[in-house]
Amino acid sequence: MATAVKKRNTSKKQKKQKVFQWKGVNKQGQKVKGSMPAVDADEVKSALRKQGITPKTVNADLFGSLGGGKKPIKPVDIAVFLRQLATMMKAGVPLVQSFDIIGKGHENASVQELVLQIKENVESGNPFASALRNHPKYFDDLVCDLIYAGEQSGSLEQMLDRIATYKEKTEALKSKIKKAMMYPAAVVVVALAVTAILLIYVVPMFKDLFSGAGADLPALTAMVVAASENMQAYWYIYFGAIIGIVVGFVQANKRSSKFREIKDRLLLKFPIFGPLVQKAAVARYARTLATTFAAGVPLVDALDSAAGAAGNTVYRKAIMKIKEDVTSGLQINMAMTSTGVFPNMVNQMVAIGEEAGSVDTMLSKVADIYEQEVDDAVDGLSSLIEPFVIVFIGGVVGTIIVAMYMPIFKLGDAF
Repeated sequence: MATAVKKRNTSKKQKKQKVFQWKGVNKQGQKVKGSMPAVDADEVKSALRKQGITPKTVNADLFGSLGGGKKPIKPVDIAVFLRQLATMMKAGVPLVQSFDIIGKGHENASVQELVLQIKENVESGNPFASALRNHPKYFDDLVCDLIYAGEQSGSLEQMLDRIATYKEKTEALKSKIKKAMMYPAAVVVVALAVTAILLIYVVPMFKDLFSGAGADLPALTAMVVAASENMQAYWYIYFGAIIGIVVGFVQANKRSSKFREIKDRLLLKFPIFGPLVQKAAVARYARTLATTFAAGVPLVDALDSAAGAAGNTVYRKAIMKIKEDVTSGLQINMAMTSTGVFPNMVNQMVAIGEEAGSVDTMLSKVADIYEQEVDDAVDGLSSLIEPFVIVFIGGVVGTIIVAMYMPIFKLGDAF
């Protein structure tokens, strides 16, 4: 009998948890609502009563289960999860209980499900690193390897803190780069859309107005009218070509390593964005290598992780060349200098770190310097681009408007 009860309890524990949406009333009589992961509705009601909440309705989150109402898990969510986990473990909260607190308190149902799946794997006896390896989409090899090293050395709390700091800084860096790239791209898209609308819908109205006058159109007006007629006749070809170029670029970037290398080389030589991309790649390299090296990962393995996090094919190849040179016995600063892609200051600081036996500290300082430089460059770039944006949009739209009003001025002179 006891064995049967034990089996039932074990099977209940192994049931997959779902996210439930609940509504209830607290001790003050206020209406409250929220979501909670649990095996069934009874478990949710029991947990709510323990918190002093009288449950009114408890329903499974069908939209979340079907994927229609889920928010995607972003890298920022993973960085926040790791920071929360590091903070709670430092405070002495057990690992499994930390999963419960994070999972139940997160507003994103997708993150809740992810955390609960990790918790179930850990509860079943698997190491934390192995549980994370089941989700390679969200946890890369670098994170899993560092957590494994932390588990083996008994310093998981410190390792989680390092990983959380690394993730926060790298995500902040990515955000700055995206901000610098998105602004001019958005402006160009808006300018093209406004120009297309003017040429397809507005210019033909002026053309009909001018056709009754019988006078010759000024050269600028005739050119804009011809562009309008061409756009009306072939607009679908132009839009199709733009969409095809964008889709082709994305697919080629995904599938062709040769294309990525050419794109990355050209991007580094680009007048305004090139230095920004270079500084970002150096910052990522230094931050990744500093984190892994400080965690006790061998230098050769740390260089593998740094190559994967470089974010640029040119730097990835350079780091793999550094790995080959270091494996053959060359000092890392000499190997970095031979690639020719790292600034002299970085090479010198790494050389000083090698002499002083504090390579990780020096690399961390390099990362701090270049992350600050990227931050300043993004702010400067935004200030620099804004006047060009105003001139570009004003020039394109203004030219069309002036071209349309020139015949009206000409008719006025005739009278």
